[in-house]
Formats: sequence, C-alpha cells, structure tokens
Amino acid sequence: QVQLLESGGGSVQAGGSLRLSCAASGRRYVFRSMGWYRQAPGKQRELVAVHSDFDGTRYADSVKGRFTISRDNAAKTVDLQMDSLRPEDTAVYYCKAEVYVGPPPNLSLDDYWGQGTQVTVSS
Repeated sequence: QVQLLESGGGSVQAGGSLRLSCAASGRRYVFRSMGWYRQAPGKQRELVAVHSDFDGTRYADSVKGRFTISRDNAAKTVDLQMDSLRPEDTAVYYCKAEVYVGPPPNLSLDDYWGQGTQVTVSS
C-alpha cells in the first residue's frame, strides 16, 4: 500500500512564497509520476504540476513561471516551490502518485492521493 504525506502548507500574503513537500511510503513500488493538484472551494480539482517518467514536467498555465516542481524518484518525494503567490492560488493542495501495480507483463496504474494541505494567500 502506498501512502503520501504532505507538508508545508500555510498562510502567506500575496507575493510571498511557500514550499510543499510530499513523501511516499511503499518504496518497493515503482512510480510512473508524482505531482500536485489543488481544489478551491466550489471548484473542481485541477492539475498544478506533474513530473512523469515518460512525459516530463507539465504545469498549469496559471502557475507557469511562478511554481517549480522537483521530484526525487529514488526517494519517492516531490516538492512544489510556489513563488509570487496570488489570492487565486488559495486552495487545498493534494499530492498524487501514479503507481505500477500487478505482476509483469500485466501491469496497470493505480492513483494514490495525499490527505491535502491548505494554502491560503491573502491580498
């Protein structure tokens, strides 16, 4: 079983910075990707940034140039450095991992989510 533990959320004023960290247990598993999603009140959960073994790094347009994702595949960790934060970045941020499961060659992918961490940006 894979568990994801997030840390680093909090409150900050607009223009400030925060760093989110996510560490995964279950190191015997092989991860295809790790990334961050967010969900603001009344809105759907959306991709923020993801690092995939085959597709590289992808960011939401709204965070390009402000957020940076970094992943350590061996340690099964992923961080999100958030700079120049805006009030519209306020949301619960979730870590997500895609994990290979099952015996080869019949591998499939399962999604695992963290419990979420609150980020609040005040104007």
